[in-house]
Parts: sequence; C-alpha cells; structure tokens
Amino acid sequence: MGDEHVTDAVVVGAGLAGSLVSVYLARRGFRVTVLERRADPRTPGAREAGRSINLGMSQRGVRALREVGLFDRIAPGTVPMRGRVVHAPDGSLSFHPYGTEEDQVLHSVFRHDLNVVLVDEAERLGVEFHWGHRVVAVDRERPAVTAEGPRGVVEHEARLVIGADGAFSAVRAQLGRGTRMTLHQEFLEWGYKELLIPVGDDGRPRTPLHALHVWPGERGLIVAHPNVDGSLTATVFLPFEGRDGFAGLDTHAGVADFFARAFPDVPALVPDVVEQFLAHRPASLVTIRTAPWHVPTGDGRGTVLLGDAAHAVYPFFGQGMNAAFEDCSVLDRCLGAHPDDLPGALAAFEQARRPHTDVLAELSKQNFVELRDKLRSPLFVARKKADLVLHRAFPRSWVPLYTLITHTTVPYGEALARARRQDRLLGGVTAALAGAALAGLARRSRTRRARRQVS
Repeated sequence: MGDEHVTDAVVVGAGLAGSLVSVYLARRGFRVTVLERRADPRTPGAREAGRSINLGMSQRGVRALREVGLFDRIAPGTVPMRGRVVHAPDGSLSFHPYGTEEDQVLHSVFRHDLNVVLVDEAERLGVEFHWGHRVVAVDRERPAVTAEGPRGVVEHEARLVIGADGAFSAVRAQLGRGTRMTLHQEFLEWGYKELLIPVGDDGRPRTPLHALHVWPGERGLIVAHPNVDGSLTATVFLPFEGRDGFAGLDTHAGVADFFARAFPDVPALVPDVVEQFLAHRPASLVTIRTAPWHVPTGDGRGTVLLGDAAHAVYPFFGQGMNAAFEDCSVLDRCLGAHPDDLPGALAAFEQARRPHTDVLAELSKQNFVELRDKLRSPLFVARKKADLVLHRAFPRSWVPLYTLITHTTVPYGEALARARRQDRLLGGVTAALAGAALAGLARRSRTRRARRQVS
C-alpha cells in the first residue's frame, strides 16, 4: 500500500455530477477530495478530446445550479430552446412549443463548458482534485478508496465516499463484490454518432437556433442542439446492425445514399456529412438500475452512489444530467436534515430518489419511440396540441407529462401518476363527445326517416 490520505468526503468522478456534489459538500463545510481517471478538463485540447454531446438543461438542473449560485454564471453560454423543430422528409419544418409559459424552455449547453465552471467553483471552495487517478479498490467498511495515479497508489479514507463515476462505475462494481447488490444493465440496439452542423458561409446559422431540431424517421433519428456560435451539434441515432445501421454504412457511397433517402435535407446543412459520419465509431446507449445505492457502516460513515452510477438512463427524455443534478440537491437536503446521522441521511436520500429514477428509466425508453415514430403521426401531434390547449386553459389543474418532467421539479413518479389520471379523464371526455356525436347523427337520421314517411 502506498500513502494514506484522510478527509471528510471522497468523491469518485469529476464529471458533471461529481463536480457539482463536491460544490454542495464544500458549501456544507466538508473537506472534499475528488478522484478522476481523466485529465483536467481545463488543459489545452481537452474540449475537443472529450465527449462533446450537448445537453438540454431543464428546470431540475436549473434549480440545482441556482441553489449553489452558478446558474447566472453559466446562462450566457447556453442557448434557450423553446420547442422542437421537426424536419419532414420533404424539407418542410414544423414548430412544436414545449409549453405555454415564457420560462418553459430548455437551455442547450456544451458539456465540457459546464464541467469547467463546476470544477472552477469547487476549487474556489477548497475542493482538492486528483487528475489521472484510477480507482483500484473500495473498502466499504471504513470506508476508503484506493486509487492509482501518476505518483503511485494512494488510499483515501473518509466519513463519506460518493461514487459519481458514471454508468460503468468502478465504485459500484467494487461495492457489489461479496454483497447482494442488484444490477440491471440494458443496452439499446441503437447507438449514436455526432455531426457538426456548421454556420453558413455567411457566418449565420443554417437553421433556426431557438429550438431542438428533430429528424424522425423509419430508418433512424437525428436530434440537434444549438450552440452559442450559431452551429448545432447533431446526434445521429441508428441501429447497430442492418443495411441502414452502423454496420452497413461503411462506405462513402453507402452513407451518401442513406442520407439522401432517409434525411434528404441534412447534406445541405452538413456539406461534409459523409466524411464526418465515417470519421467516428458509434457509441453505445445503456440504462442502469441498481439497489441498494448506499452502504452504511457501524460508526456513522457510509458510501453512496448518485447520478449515472446509480441510475443511467437513455438520453431521449433529456433528463440524465438533470436527474443527476437533482440527486445532488436532494442529497444536500438530506444531509441538512440529518446533521449528526450520516447513515440516516444516505438512507433518506435513496428512499427519496430511487423510486422516481426507476420511473425515469421507463419514461426515457418510451420517449425514444415518441421521437423516432410518433412525431410523424398526425393523431399524436393533435393529442400533443390538445394537451397544450388544456394546459393554457387550466394551467394549474392540467399539466402535460412532458411539462411536468421538464419544466417542474415534481418527482418523476408523481408526474407520471398525474399524467395517467389526465389521460383517463381525456379518454373519458373523448368517448363522451364521440358518443354525443353518434347520438346526434342517430337523431338526425331518425328525423329524416320520419319526414320521408310523412311526405
């Protein structure tokens, strides 16, 4: 064993969730050490080398950042998205607003830039970051984390260990050894690649920036987030297998033909679409559910998972980062409610969050089908419009599911239960109106027959 380091809290993972929770902990007076296997995101070239997928920050994420006083610092680097712009095969565009209120927007933000702001704030509050440190062991009894870094192996002991190291969490894997931890891991049969939609030759955006752009299609799905420089980052979702999947699209001619058939307006927006597509390998999409999230010790210490380490979800509801940020906020409140009982705080955190993130996992899977297939259905679009009309007429008593998830902080499970009650009510009203219409037709038919008999 190498050196030993003792502190109040060790956070594994300096991504979005890990850096934000370290800010919360530091504000609460914890001495915090963060271990991250990657290099410092602030080093030259890190922005281009890291994961570039843009994120849509919703009300849950905004609330967490406001709690630590960071949203106003981040806001200038975001682009408000007020709805979806759906691209039809014939090149026509249709706008579908997210809601009826001015603040019912998503904020498109670049992952790397947000991460840098969080790390800077954590360091300002005294958080100590160790870059290039890979976790090799977790002692759940003490608790302690052993990491291997540039200067050798170091054991970090703390009252609280937090695993915020993503869907393939090393902390979760170590905690599961020799215990009855349940892990459900599911990969989607589709993956993704990213494309950049650059600004035009005149320096102006090639397509409107006020919305999330969606290309729904039978052969694939494209979603694009706007950037502050006028470009958009597009994510192409396709099956891994098949002629029109990543496995089959491996030649210049094949890729060009695919986009001409499936998304005919994309080549005009991305002149080098074939070159960009062939330059990258597809990435996987995974959802994770695990239990328990926390492991207490007998002397008032404990280890806990949060963010993707506890509940990774598919990205199609845009709630991965937002749910992780909400985790940080809820954990902070639980620590405040149990100031002298760390195991009690961790138990309260898991009880408050896990049922709702399990619901989010199912909603995210369902929204994949909505984005891919249902946005092309006139009946589905009409139903969405009816939801907004009812929301505008009864803003407090009728709130669509998407609005509840994205533009409020109502727990996910409660949001789904409320939306289902509304669906049943709308179904009953629709049935009643249909019955009344049929009854009216029957009356008119009887009246016409009676008139013919009289004449």
